Amino acid sequence: MAAMPELLAALARLAHGAGRIILQVREAGINVRHKPDTSPVTQADEQAEAFIEQGLAEAFPGVAVVGEELVAAGRAPQPGRRFFLVDPLDGTKEFVAGRDSFSTNIALVEDGRAVAGVIHAPARGAFFAGGEGLGVWRGRLAADEPFNAEAFSVWSAPPRRREGLVAVVSYSHLDDDTLCWLKRRGIRDFARMGSAWKFSLLLTGEADVYPRLGPTSEWDTAAGQAVLEAAGGRVLLPEVDAPLTYGHHERKFLNPGFVALAPGVALSEEETGA
Repeated sequence: MAAMPELLAALARLAHGAGRIILQVREAGINVRHKPDTSPVTQADEQAEAFIEQGLAEAFPGVAVVGEELVAAGRAPQPGRRFFLVDPLDGTKEFVAGRDSFSTNIALVEDGRAVAGVIHAPARGAFFAGGEGLGVWRGRLAADEPFNAEAFSVWSAPPRRREGLVAVVSYSHLDDDTLCWLKRRGIRDFARMGSAWKFSLLLTGEADVYPRLGPTSEWDTAAGQAVLEAAGGRVLLPEVDAPLTYGHHERKFLNPGFVALAPGVALSEEETGA
């Protein structure tokens, strides 16, 4: 059996450890506060990010880390050509509400491109990891199990077997613009989910397209994009046949809208546009 690449194994190990912290916090009791932008934050976000940042500093010395909580605290470094993007707990609202689709995301960015990443759903014990030249790997490992790279195996996208398109959209941010986007393209079937775990539905073939027309943060999407592109999918700017890029310190690491496409799914320029 093929061995998981060392880079992906290192990122998955850190995501697994962060997931253990997150579930321990949930079991002990969640203390919810709000940031200046009114988004919720818990001790799970902060403890998991500190764990990942320390692990990345030890495993990849000298490579900058841009994390959601670092940015919120005004301590984000100016990224160089190579840096990590970290969202320790994406979907905090889902976490607080007791749902299980929240995720931990770690991505490596080089020259503005997400080149490797891992997305992990701790409550589901599920992982996807992948990157340029590294393939895509799927794993299942519960938080209370020791990390084991042998729990991961090479994964490839299943063939599409349906005529129409199925979308996955944000649980908390489904707006009129997105509903109009879906209607104009005749997409009637869609699933709602919080966090970057939406990318997993594109990877497994459960969904074909993920439109997000409002702003997101770079740490919300980089890991999912790295894995999806390694599988043959795409994450595009609306109306532009160009991928989403990263490291935009000047706009506080905010993304514009995007459309993510599953492997084997193509939309015309008119169809991808908002």
